[in-house]
Amino acid sequence: MAQLQYYSYDGAGKMLSENYWYSQAVRIPPNRVECAGQGGWDPKDGTLRPTAVEQIDQAFANVDLTLKTAGVKDGFKQVYSVKSYHVPLNDQAMEAMVRNLKTWMPDHKPIWTVIAVPRLALEEMKVEIDVVAFDERE
Repeated sequence: MAQLQYYSYDGAGKMLSENYWYSQAVRIPPNRVECAGQGGWDPKDGTLRPTAVEQIDQAFANVDLTLKTAGVKDGFKQVYSVKSYHVPLNDQAMEAMVRNLKTWMPDHKPIWTVIAVPRLALEEMKVEIDVVAFDERE
């Protein structure tokens, strides 16, 4: 069996990897890529965006960055599963999530699980999004 390959993007991805001892993504041979939960932090320095909606928007961009760092060149086009965790889960968060799902995946509807939680890894976090992608390499 081939070895698992782990990835973390430069900046906040590598900083979080070192500080909390985890990777941003793993490639499971031959073609499955799973991303760790991505929050709404600036990918360069880890500063969290101030509002839940801004964090949701940034978390989607961070997922795309994570996928591309792991070699999924088409990013969200290859995503088939999304899980989102919210503090709090309200209509505004749901509207932001649906808007981003339609923006990032206009040609398909992934499976999606939405979970309200009392807290995420960092107290200021309002959202965490993880995905699974199918990346058939040639």
